[in-house]
Amino acid sequence: MPIPSHPSPMALTKPSTSTDSLSKSIFKKKSTSALNGIPQSAASYLSALSQADAEARARSGAASLNGSPSSTPALSISSSLTDDSEDTVLHEFDDDFERDPLSTPSPPTSFSSSYPQAQFTTVHSEFGHCANEEYRMTSSHPQGQPLEMPEEQDPPYYILLSTYVSYLILICLGHVRDFLGKRVHPGRYQHLMPRDGYAPLNSDFDSFYTRRLKTRMDECFAQPVTGVAGRTILLLDRVSPDYNHSYVFTGNRTRALNISSYNYLGFAQGYGGCADAVEEGIRRYGISSLGSRLEGGTSDLHVYGEKLVAKFVGMEDALISSMGFATNSTYIPALVGKGCLVISDELNHASIRFGVRISGAHVRMFKHNDMKSLESLLREVISQGQPKTHRPWKKILVVVEGLYSMEGTLVNLPGLMELKKRYKFYLYVDEAHSIGALGPHGRGVADYFGIDPRSIDILMGTFTKSFGAAGGYIAGSKTLIDRLRVHGHSGPYAEAMTPPVLTQVIASMASIMGIALPSNGLVEEARHPTVASPQLLPPWLNLPPALSSGSEGQTRLRRLAFNARYLHLGLRKLGFITYGHPSSPIVPLLIFNPGKMRVFHRMMKDRRTPIVVVVVAYPATPLVTSRVRFCVSAAHTKEDIDAVLRACDDVGDVLDLKHGLRPSERWSVDEITKRAVELVRSSS
Repeated sequence: MPIPSHPSPMALTKPSTSTDSLSKSIFKKKSTSALNGIPQSAASYLSALSQADAEARARSGAASLNGSPSSTPALSISSSLTDDSEDTVLHEFDDDFERDPLSTPSPPTSFSSSYPQAQFTTVHSEFGHCANEEYRMTSSHPQGQPLEMPEEQDPPYYILLSTYVSYLILICLGHVRDFLGKRVHPGRYQHLMPRDGYAPLNSDFDSFYTRRLKTRMDECFAQPVTGVAGRTILLLDRVSPDYNHSYVFTGNRTRALNISSYNYLGFAQGYGGCADAVEEGIRRYGISSLGSRLEGGTSDLHVYGEKLVAKFVGMEDALISSMGFATNSTYIPALVGKGCLVISDELNHASIRFGVRISGAHVRMFKHNDMKSLESLLREVISQGQPKTHRPWKKILVVVEGLYSMEGTLVNLPGLMELKKRYKFYLYVDEAHSIGALGPHGRGVADYFGIDPRSIDILMGTFTKSFGAAGGYIAGSKTLIDRLRVHGHSGPYAEAMTPPVLTQVIASMASIMGIALPSNGLVEEARHPTVASPQLLPPWLNLPPALSSGSEGQTRLRRLAFNARYLHLGLRKLGFITYGHPSSPIVPLLIFNPGKMRVFHRMMKDRRTPIVVVVVAYPATPLVTSRVRFCVSAAHTKEDIDAVLRACDDVGDVLDLKHGLRPSERWSVDEITKRAVELVRSSS
């Protein structure tokens, strides 16, 4: 699907509507820097927000009394509004159009006027244009060196105390409102009270938390979007006339910098070689497999995909599942059962926990990424055997993740392999977030640490992150995979992966590997990691030279490595408390106080260049460690990371979030942006 070099302009911005003018005028009165940055204090910001909310509801009420349709004004300052149906910006190189950093790049002066067309084939709003080779880095771990655990940073005691007090106040107020509400408005609480002898369906703490705590900050969650979740994303603006119990769409849309999607390698694109391949796949195969894998749902695309995945991860064979969560929850019960022991990291994903639970195997947990805790547990369970009978375990399976999605930490794979040699257990590595995102060749944690993947018994991963698709896979020995095809629940019961998704997986994975040019129709077997032979791909698949050669895939890997390390180290130098490894594309920034989550989300979205972020709270994290989780992509440019750092610097000062490094050890945001390359290439 070619990109026109000079398409007709499309209105990205438009004059503010009357609903938007209200909030903008209020913010202008309340703060001298509301449009260029943020208010000078959180109090002025919240005051402006409260006043805008009150006036919005007043107008909504007046409209309803007059019989006219209610229209609640948009409270966010949207800098890039559009009502055009086209979600992707295509007029990037129109000189007459006013430049917008989210849609149009700023060509370096050292290049000629033909620089954009000559250098890039991607849409800037989907995959940012960056030709500077200094903003590249190889993702790898120094051979022979142990993995250094991230230094734990603790906030001041007053931060923890205020967080506990905030939750205590919210819980007390919530219980008082429940007590009074059941007596004043009993009809609203019927779902919480027993009726006709039935027990209430929603009566536990999770129900209370959802109604009385989460609802207060619901605007941070499930933000409706439209279009491609690439470098930028198009938000559907909405407001709530009843304190987050329901939402009304304003009709406006905001293009924002997307730092919240799992688009690690930037393959979420509506244009380009992979999108063209998917379009051709739909023409040939349609849009559904219409059956399970063990019935009529297996196509030749599944065969091609599984062979390619096995070659990509360096295993003998692989199977593909149509859902990432189901890959763990339906295949782990086929691996272990009664009389087996599963040793699980305490922070493993819910899909792993669910799969282990329904397997009937005994479960023990060890402290997160702590090899001493794991070794101590291994000594105990091996020596004691099964409970009561003390018989030896049928098998011991240690389950870990390659990259932990809430912490941003990497598994200590070298330490695990040493223990595996000593204690002879089976190792299951979930690479949902690490496959495609780590390692010099994008092969995951084994590639990152330079470890032979066949020394790991089972590799699991998903296509929903780095490959811009959906579903998951399990790779291992051919004997193991053949058994799982029959005994895993997904084989006979789950819908097979659809042809468009399979085509996206094959095209993006081949783009990372590169496609070999066979001589005399034969391709010699090479050591892992290797390129993809044409025999592993559908004969009709035709990728552009930049993708088929693997050069663009390598560029994406190196851009991701630079961006991830730059954002992580930059936030630390600004003084924030962050979790995780610098090489991780997931960068959690600790907020702690629940009241700051909503304000952080709103203040980032209200900047001149809107930034959409994900805030995470209980039950996904412990109650007092609420956080913002940045997800870095190869689609981001260095200027995008600069914008995120500057926004965090401003918001962090207002919300009192900088509790990491001492003030004397911090860098200014200007110094960080100027010395970005030096910072990224430093050892700490």
